[in-house]
Amino acid sequence: MLRVNGIHVYYGAIHALKGVSFAVEKGELVTLLGGNGAGKTTTLKTLSGLLRPRSGSVELEGAALEKVEPHERVRRGVAHVPEGRKVFPRFTVLENLQIGGYTRSKHALAPELEFVFEMFPRLKERQKQYAGTLSGGEQQMLAIGRALMAKPKLLLLDEPSMGLAPKIVEQILENIRAINKAGLTVLLVEQNAAMALAISHRGYVLETGVVILEGSASELAGNDLVRQAYLGG
Repeated sequence: MLRVNGIHVYYGAIHALKGVSFAVEKGELVTLLGGNGAGKTTTLKTLSGLLRPRSGSVELEGAALEKVEPHERVRRGVAHVPEGRKVFPRFTVLENLQIGGYTRSKHALAPELEFVFEMFPRLKERQKQYAGTLSGGEQQMLAIGRALMAKPKLLLLDEPSMGLAPKIVEQILENIRAINKAGLTVLLVEQNAAMALAISHRGYVLETGVVILEGSASELAGNDLVRQAYLGG
């Protein structure tokens, strides 16, 4: 489904991604691992069109995306849940969800809304509540739900567990697993490497803008370098 071929991305003179290549197949849940500054968030921003590669290519279902604007990528099936949730605090839960479906006609949103409420019953209970009054975990559910309203083919998730209590992290990651099992392809960036690998099919490890390892989730979980760097030895 997704092919990333040798992309080089810069922030001014800073060379952030140095020939990154990887693939995500339809129906997979793939994790990107790496420390701070490895290039994980830069990779997701490049996929969603917020950053443009200086060279290399990005393809979704065989179609090139490099010159496609971010809003058009949403129409083509790429939904990005950014780090830090970024909900609209002065809008209700329902309004935030409706904003997520802006590329589609309002009458066509009912199935997605039903799916979101099935995945996140708490959002259904709080649909008339202002997003800014939700807990951190509820805001993360809302951010994911908002992305699902676009009916994406590929869901990009950037650090969904950041700042959340361990019990809520477990719940959010189980939700992500369920979303993937329902048929949605997922590319996950996650600081909790052990939990991320537990729900993923495959993974890649980024270090200073370069892919240094790839393999199945079980292979990476058993790799000495990964264990020492990300799994506590």
